[in-house]
Amino acid sequence: MTNQTNEDIMKEIGISELKAKCIDQIKTVQRTGEPLLVTLRKRPVAVISPYTGETPHKRKLGALRGQITIHGDIVSTDFVDEWEFEQ
Repeated sequence: MTNQTNEDIMKEIGISELKAKCIDQIKTVQRTGEPLLVTLRKRPVAVISPYTGETPHKRKLGALRGQITIHGDIVSTDFVDEWEFEQ
């Protein structure tokens, strides 16, 4: 088994070529469902991936209740001397 990253699997395109062929490349991503790696001087800078229609999961208020413990006073600081203003 080989160790492949997403960069090894994805089709790559230079940013200049993408600028010239943007609409065609986006349509190809939409049609094939395969993401496209955008590079600038051979370095990855962005990934164009197909829209799946799924929205990101919205965090729910209180979702971490009971999983976090706060020790001590989180409102006041011990840095009072360091924050004195010149008068």
